[in-house]
Amino acid sequence: MRVAALSDIHGNLPALEAVLAEVAHESIDLVVICGDVASGPLPVETLDLLITLPNARFLHGNADRSLVAGYDGTAKPRLAGPAADWCAAQLSKQHRDFLASFPDEVRLELDGLGRVLFCHGSPRSDEEMMTSATPEGRLREITAGSDADVIVCGHTHMQFDRMVDGVRIVNPGSVGMPYGEPGAYWALFGPEVNFRRTDYDRESAAARIGKSSWPDAAGFARDNVVSVPGVAAAMEFFAKHGGP
Repeated sequence: MRVAALSDIHGNLPALEAVLAEVAHESIDLVVICGDVASGPLPVETLDLLITLPNARFLHGNADRSLVAGYDGTAKPRLAGPAADWCAAQLSKQHRDFLASFPDEVRLELDGLGRVLFCHGSPRSDEEMMTSATPEGRLREITAGSDADVIVCGHTHMQFDRMVDGVRIVNPGSVGMPYGEPGAYWALFGPEVNFRRTDYDRESAAARIGKSSWPDAAGFARDNVVSVPGVAAAMEFFAKHGGP
């Protein structure tokens, strides 16, 4: 089995469309989407596309739970995601139920990789952060008892590939809100791990996103599409919110 792993789309529909166009040219058996799909400038349009995907499995991130909570009028997670209240107000009951159906994890047996656990933040929590800079001792604690050869996570929006006590930890990066360099990031799994970066017409995407009624659509387009935050800024953000 060969799997395409996508994560952290955050309502950036043009980036998602560009990645899916590349995925369509690969010999893929399954797409696994590791959470935080719609909290961003084009939540409805993004969900409408995701709902139609064949051979796809989804798991929730903190921002997905936040949109469900916002729709339901219940308490949102500590890390609510971008413009959570506005995004939740755009949802239909179908969108809400789709998001609420996402499980905590997906487990697969992949040739060449063995037992692969897909999650959002960590095997323990969709808000827990794992990065390229997380100390080994902390990673050891986070992954203890995971019963997996490979853990695929999202949440921190940057690609990395680490090994701790025989467990390989991989982040495919963010499709819609990357750090470091612009583009849409994802990865292929089986029998190897292959990181991918999809470039797309970011100026055109920014113009499209700028038409959203999201309160800071122009800011999102400027700061997360045309250009993106640097690695140092990302690590500073993580440090303020419980990482690395």
